[in-house]
Amino acid sequence: MKSGGILKIDILTLFPEMFEGVFQESILKRAREKGLVEINFHNFREFSKDPHKKVDDTPYGGGGGMVLCCQPIFDCVKSLRTKESTVILLTPSGKKYTEQKAKELAGKKHLILICGHYEGFDERIRYLCDEEISIGDYVLTGGEIPSMVLVDSITRLLPGVIKEESYVQDSFYQNSLDFPTYTKPAVYEGYSVPEILLSGDHAKIKQWRKEMAEKKTQEIRPDLKGEEVWNDTIS
Repeated sequence: MKSGGILKIDILTLFPEMFEGVFQESILKRAREKGLVEINFHNFREFSKDPHKKVDDTPYGGGGGMVLCCQPIFDCVKSLRTKESTVILLTPSGKKYTEQKAKELAGKKHLILICGHYEGFDERIRYLCDEEISIGDYVLTGGEIPSMVLVDSITRLLPGVIKEESYVQDSFYQNSLDFPTYTKPAVYEGYSVPEILLSGDHAKIKQWRKEMAEKKTQEIRPDLKGEEVWNDTIS
């Protein structure tokens, strides 16, 4: 993750208003106000050289839907890109997004996220990109929601945004799922908190959490096994 400096994120989108509520609430809002992350939105329609500001056209060879054109996106990226930039295309055909990738991207200095829309984008837009990322094996109407997912998951890992102890215990951070957690009351509608958590024996609680995390991972996501799933420095 970053050792210093602000992370700058530029998002290319046809619908910048979609982000207003998401990035003006809770942790993301505080991170921006504290100067820990800078997030900018760019409507690449403004870069279109078409008299009517068109950004899409029909595909060569026929087919349904409209395809995003090269020119507006190329020009928008060129206006933003520096030697420190990592350009990411949000697309269903990209590599599946993971917590490990979030940690990697949190160490970057400048991210440029391209949100696709309509039926797709001209294949040549891929030449602009350093990476292509998918948030899952399904198709959305555009790349705006995936870009929100990336920004949220990356920003929370930046130094000073939340306490480190809050995210090192999260699911996937150590290739495992999180251990079960409980709060007051100790009994609710017949469901009780495990006695070990009420014991005050922190060594035994730590061991129980380790065992529960491993058990949960094995039962629900055995594909995460194969690497160390518990950091003994966590208490």
